[in-house]
Amino acid sequence: MTNLILLLQDSLAVAKDAAPGDAAAAGTEQSINFFSMLMKGGVMVIPILILLFFTIYIIIERALYISKQGKEDNALINDVRYQLNSGKIEAAQIAASKSGTAYGTILESGIALVGRPLSEIEGMMEKTTNVEIAMMEKKLGYLGLVAGIAPILGFIGTISGVIKIFYTISITENISIGSISGGLYEKMISSGLGLIVGVIAYSGYHFFNMMIDNFALKVQKQVIQFVNVITTGK
Repeated sequence: MTNLILLLQDSLAVAKDAAPGDAAAAGTEQSINFFSMLMKGGVMVIPILILLFFTIYIIIERALYISKQGKEDNALINDVRYQLNSGKIEAAQIAASKSGTAYGTILESGIALVGRPLSEIEGMMEKTTNVEIAMMEKKLGYLGLVAGIAPILGFIGTISGVIKIFYTISITENISIGSISGGLYEKMISSGLGLIVGVIAYSGYHFFNMMIDNFALKVQKQVIQFVNVITTGK
């Protein structure tokens, strides 16, 4: 009886030791199969994957930049109001420049012209706003380009695969559902991948444009507040 219990304990210990290894092997095999299936999409998969990595890079880079520059500091306009009402124009300009945001840059351009006609101040702030918006929109054109190119590349890959399938059939004169469906399934991978990349780029493009539109609206409100400060002191 004791020997039987020891045998069962040894069997359980072996099973526990083998389980992680088997799971890791299964995971590795699954990843390898996924990669090999992806590569069956044809030569067009390579440029589509390059566009995918490029799109991810642009999205991350623009998200960081727009989030930093478009960060609204509610205390900034109050600080500027206090400094201007105290007659400390240079201190107000320094406070705006230290914010490190597009809002601060726009306010700084207006503060630098305090004492000039109001039309000049508003014109300068508007020009600065346009520059800041242009800086935010920089590289977004690439996302629009990828959104149009990636699905087309996927479609080209599929068409190329279909041509090869029918060319093979014309030579071998062997028509089978298995060979046709298998070839089509492989070539449809490029179309699916191209559409996925296109959707990611398209979504990123319009999401960032929404962020920029929201920034432009907030800037207009802040410009109005600044004009009220220098005209009425409120």
